[in-house]
This record gives sequence, C-alpha cells and structure tokens, in this order.
Amino acid sequence: MKDGKINVHYVTRVEGHGNIVVDLKDGAIKELRWEIPEAPRFFEAMVRGQSYADAPHITSRICGICSIGHTIASLQGIEAALGVQPSEQTVLLRKLILHAETVQSHTLHVFYLAAPDFLGVNSVIPLATTHKEPLLKAIGLHRLGNEWSNLLGGRTTHPINMVVNGWTRLPTQDELRALRQRLTEAIPDLEAWVGIFKTLDIPDFERETEYLALQRDDEYAFYNGDIASTDGGTTPVPQYREKIKEFVVPYSTAKHAKAARESFMVGALARFNNNYEQLSPLARWAAEEMGLKPMCYNPFMNNVAQLVETAHCFEDSVRIINDLLAIGLKEEDRSVEIRGGTGPSTAPFDSAQGELRTGVGATEAPRGILIHEYILDDNGTITGANLIIPTNMNHNNIERDLKALTPTIVDKSQEEITLALEMLVRAYDPCISCSTHLLNVEFV
Repeated sequence: MKDGKINVHYVTRVEGHGNIVVDLKDGAIKELRWEIPEAPRFFEAMVRGQSYADAPHITSRICGICSIGHTIASLQGIEAALGVQPSEQTVLLRKLILHAETVQSHTLHVFYLAAPDFLGVNSVIPLATTHKEPLLKAIGLHRLGNEWSNLLGGRTTHPINMVVNGWTRLPTQDELRALRQRLTEAIPDLEAWVGIFKTLDIPDFERETEYLALQRDDEYAFYNGDIASTDGGTTPVPQYREKIKEFVVPYSTAKHAKAARESFMVGALARFNNNYEQLSPLARWAAEEMGLKPMCYNPFMNNVAQLVETAHCFEDSVRIINDLLAIGLKEEDRSVEIRGGTGPSTAPFDSAQGELRTGVGATEAPRGILIHEYILDDNGTITGANLIIPTNMNHNNIERDLKALTPTIVDKSQEEITLALEMLVRAYDPCISCSTHLLNVEFV
C-alpha cells in the first residue's frame, strides 16, 4: 500500500487510548502521528495542599498496574524532602514488592497481550486451544505476582502497608518462607515460556536510539540509582531536569521527552542495555536462550527483555527473602521529624511562605524510570509536585520508531502494515492513561 491512509482508533491490547495516523503518497510518509487523546488527570494538582503522608496513597491511584512503583517513588521523594533514611529492612521489603509488581505486570503483558502477536492470533483466547498448557503456566505465574503483591502490600494493587519510613504490617517469617518456595517452584514454568519465545519470529527492525535507566554498581537497578544513558554518563536523580527534557506536541495530551538525542527509550530493554552485567544467572541464561544481547536496538525485543527481567525478579527475590530471614523481621520506629531534605527548592513551582524543602524519588516501574518530585513547606504540606511517567518518556520514541518502520513495509497490504504498526506500539507495553501533567495557564 504505497498510497492511502491508516487510522487506528484505538490501538488494542494496551492500557489506555492511543491512535496511529498515517498518510502515504507514492510510498513516502506525508503524515504520521502517534496521538494520545486521553484526558489529563491532574494528579500533580491533587496533591497540592495535602500532607506529605498522603502523597503515596494518592499517587498510587495514577495507575492500577504500576501502583506499587508510584507508591515507592512517592515515598522516596517525600523521604528525600524530609531527610529520612529508611532502614535496611524497609528497603529490602520495598525491593521485594517492586519485584512482585514487575512480575505481575510483565507476565500480564508478555503472555496475554504481546504473545498473541508473535503467535499469529488476535487475542489470548485462541491460545487456550493451541497452547493450553503454556497458557495455564502463564496464568499461574501472573497469579503468583498478584498474590505476592497482596501479601506484602495488603492489596493486589494500591498498597496500604507501605508508609513513610516503614511498614504498617510486616510479613511473617513463615509467609516469607512460603513465598520463597512458591518462587522456586514456579521457575520451571517460566523456563517453559523462554523455550516458546526462543522459537518465535520476532520482527527484524532496528533504529538506534538512546536508552535511559537507573543504574547501580552492586545490583540490577529497580529500586534506586543514578540515571544512566547508553550514550555514556550518569545523572544523579535530583538533577533529572538536566537530562530529561519534556515538551508538548499539539496532538497529544501527554508530554513527549528527549535527552541527548531527539528521543530516548525507557523500560525493560533500556534497563537490559544499561545493566546487563548485573543480571542474575537465570536471567542471563534466559537472554542467551532467546538471543537477546546488549546493545539491542530492536524495540520488539522489549518483550523478550521483559521475560528476562521476570527471571531476574524470581531469582533475586529468593536472595532478598534469604537476607530478610537472616536479619530477622522486627517492628521499627516509623516516626518522622520534619527537617532539612535535599535543600531549598529551585523547581519552577508556586512558592509558599516559610521554608521549602524539595525531594526527588525515582524508581524503575515495569515500563521504565518513574520520577516523583515534591516540595514541602515547614509544616510538611505539599506545595508543588512534578511527576514524570515512563510511557510519557517513550511517546516520542514510539512515534519516531513508527516513522522509521513504515517505509520498510510499504510493499505490504494495508492490513499487514496496520498490524505491524500496532505490534510496534504494543511492544513498548504503553500505559497511556497515566499521563498526569497539568497545564499552567498564565493570564497576561
């Protein structure tokens, strides 16, 4: 189809609403847009005037898939503003529940939403006939992620047990031992899916881009770290504005972003490309089996990277549980004194009277770096917030990938082109309705 238009309203098997608009003339692109028509949700405005203690519970509602990641990023930002250093036990438990969410999210996307594309069907339903046993294994792995989240967070989504400087309920040692056993017993089911993915025909498409992810020397970074780029260099999280530049396009209610280049990617593939050396042995085996090696510039391999990360989360969680059992869980003092954090705010928010403190938290949600910044007054009331969502960072890269892929497939039929473009969007596992930014209108 070298002449004609493609209008996908909306891309299916993704969270939220996104449109693909393409106009071709003689095989050349006259117009191509990745449109986000979702209504802005104003969470940054919602937290203004609220107590610091309420921010994690409010912002977890940004997303029903990444609510744990939002809770943790919010806790980190608030604790940075307050000058609070959570205990080793608190951090280990947060890392464990963040792994739970990663497993919960990755298994949902890889098995139910992405696998049908690679297996040539339009939904997961036909796989109940053609791949019954693997699908049952997938359901079991996803259920484990849900129940794991519920055990630690008090709910499957929107956790209630995580609070500033601690936990309101700790898992028992018996519960941790039982979870460790379930994780160990589930690994063969995960290995079976690795065997399936190694046989799949992943589209052979590459576009070199920049990949951003948190990075640490001592572990595969999910919980915290510096912002690393595959183009080189790292940026401390409090200076994230120096690296990540947001901008507005007229056909999207979600902002776009760029860094060193015209666009960048975050998520599983970005983490893999930046942090391969820190992967667990099981995850490295999975990557080798499925042919994933750094540097990889094929966005379709993001789904393979998600499966690799699932293997890492299982194996690393066993290590974390062993560490928790070794130190012994105990109730801790969760009291907080409002004192100096990372210094006076220089962020472009409205100022309030009195001393202001700013804090920035960043964690790796399943779809990539998630940043929460807060400004608190001397009473601990939030006077400003800035939240940057992983999918928002990816929108610009998605559009540029679509523009690069389309000319290579113009000889195909309209249906085949449409499917390829939809598959590319789905490979990013976008969580579209999490666009949260408000618009400041200045009347002159």
